[in-house]
Amino acid sequence: MEASTPGIEASAVVSTEGLPIASAMPQEVDDAVVAAMASAILSVSEKVSSELVRGKLQQVMLQGELGYVIIKGAGENALLTVLARNDANLGLILMVLKRVSEEVKKLLEEE
Repeated sequence: MEASTPGIEASAVVSTEGLPIASAMPQEVDDAVVAAMASAILSVSEKVSSELVRGKLQQVMLQGELGYVIIKGAGENALLTVLARNDANLGLILMVLKRVSEEVKKLLEEE
């Protein structure tokens, strides 16, 4: 995704249990830590969405000084996590995430 979508700096597919499946993260980023944090964030966010009657969670987007972290479900057992720059086209990235999360879901269901 990084090569084909401007603004995406890194990505990872992780299990909902917090384990890395596949990653294209910078060398200084620990894949296991990313996986654990993404799983925890999504779990809490699902509870928030439910408690505040917002319906089924679509994705989580965090914005920091240096960019975004976007987490989206990819089937029942996986999450897609993306790091994006501040100047990224979020509409384009969310569109790509929707497509890629469906592809990941199909791939993991085949296994």
